[in-house]
Amino acid sequence: MAVVRTPELTIGALAVVATAAFSWVPSVWYDEAATVTSATRSWPQLWAELHSVDAVHGLYYALMHAWFWLVGYTPFTLRFPSALAIGVAAGLVVALGRRLGGRRLGIVAGLVFLALPRVQWAGGEGRPYATITALSVCLTLVGLTAVRRTRSGRRPVLWWSAYGVLALVSVTFNIYLSLAVVAHAVALLWVALAERRRTRAQTMQVRSGLPTQPLVTRRTSVRWLIAAGAAALIASPFVLEVASQSKQVGWIAGITDRTKDQVFATAWFGGMDWYAAVAWALLIVGVVTAGVQAHRRSASVRALVRMQAVRVALPLVIVPTAALVGATALGEHLYSPKYASLSLPFVALLMALAITLIRPKAWLVGALAAVLLLSVPNAYDVKTPLSKQDSTWANAASIVAAARDARPDADEGVIYGSVYRHPGATADIIRVSYPWAFTGMTDLGVRKDGAQSGVLWNQTGDLATTVPARLGDIDTVWFVGGTSRNIEPQAASVLSQHGFVAEHHWKTGEVLLTEYVRAR
Repeated sequence: MAVVRTPELTIGALAVVATAAFSWVPSVWYDEAATVTSATRSWPQLWAELHSVDAVHGLYYALMHAWFWLVGYTPFTLRFPSALAIGVAAGLVVALGRRLGGRRLGIVAGLVFLALPRVQWAGGEGRPYATITALSVCLTLVGLTAVRRTRSGRRPVLWWSAYGVLALVSVTFNIYLSLAVVAHAVALLWVALAERRRTRAQTMQVRSGLPTQPLVTRRTSVRWLIAAGAAALIASPFVLEVASQSKQVGWIAGITDRTKDQVFATAWFGGMDWYAAVAWALLIVGVVTAGVQAHRRSASVRALVRMQAVRVALPLVIVPTAALVGATALGEHLYSPKYASLSLPFVALLMALAITLIRPKAWLVGALAAVLLLSVPNAYDVKTPLSKQDSTWANAASIVAAARDARPDADEGVIYGSVYRHPGATADIIRVSYPWAFTGMTDLGVRKDGAQSGVLWNQTGDLATTVPARLGDIDTVWFVGGTSRNIEPQAASVLSQHGFVAEHHWKTGEVLLTEYVRAR
């Protein structure tokens, strides 16, 4: 009964629990390490970093900095804010669904949202995608309220001001949320055109029981334009700064044979083709059925309301992906599946339109249960130790910590080699992710400190120059590196010249570990 009385709170709480549970199990990986290294720097160091890289994530890093100051850093505290954001997003999806189509649509949409594979992924990721998802649905709900308050005349200026402020915050949080604002413009235009057609049949409109005053008027459009334009103007310096750092998305490929699969299966459905096929079928059925029913000569109030939900949600599904894929096709490589997370609430809403067509209620519950069960394999897959790009950094840190416990009095140094798949970083990234395993070690190879120089990662220098000068009384040296661009042979040569021999060697995934000790 609680889910019926307070569905927003109930489903939101369920989403937090589902995404936070076992979120500490997967090893931290490259993208999350960027969050850790940025958010654990001092405010001046973070400010300096954002002037050279990752300004697009600046507000997120600042919030995570404050969060770590309060609770400290662990893999769980890194990911828990994302679980909270997914909980907020799930509750807002329920609220939006109720506003657009009634309680049943809201509850089903909230549960479908929680079941989406990409939602489960975002909720356990120490990156901003879950918060982007929450902001996109929140901005839409505020915008919808502003539109309706404009028609009723109840404090519309207050709501349009809130929309403008939230749009500014959203774009500052992540520039891709500007596409949600563009999608709102498309939705407003679509609703306005539909209402103009309906006004030609006043008799049918009165019989339907719908308000005779249109939802989108010229006043509505002007107020949206003022709110969105003011947000764009104020955010423009930030947008220009982000654009100046566009080289950081140089890793994004152009349009390839994989793009179709990324749009079809990866962006919203976690690369699960069979799940994507079911989800797309539901999405298409929901949109087409709503359109057919709404365009009947004697369309019911329910049919017209459900079509209104399509006009709100469909642009938010299509516009962001179409814009990013289109820009990529034109040479501006911007599309990555993870940047489509802002559309997740609206994908769920359109799928829910199809599910809520099912009668009787017992069959509807069965269909919803089937959708939830289909998501279980993915919910498990995103909580395994190797879930994140097959990262084994947690295991590597455990090996180091266990070996160090066996030599508690050793004076230790470390040489960081490469990182598999990420040529711009060194294996110091593992120390960033699991600092407690490396406490007290002297970095023998570092040439450039990332925090002090305003870049993400430390850089290793010429080992023959840096290592001998820093050995001092060190009697144990660790080599931590990757299987690609492996510099361990150089490290071993330098260490052997100063009396060190390899005592233990480990390999976990693509990480190489060797413990060198000074010969007695």
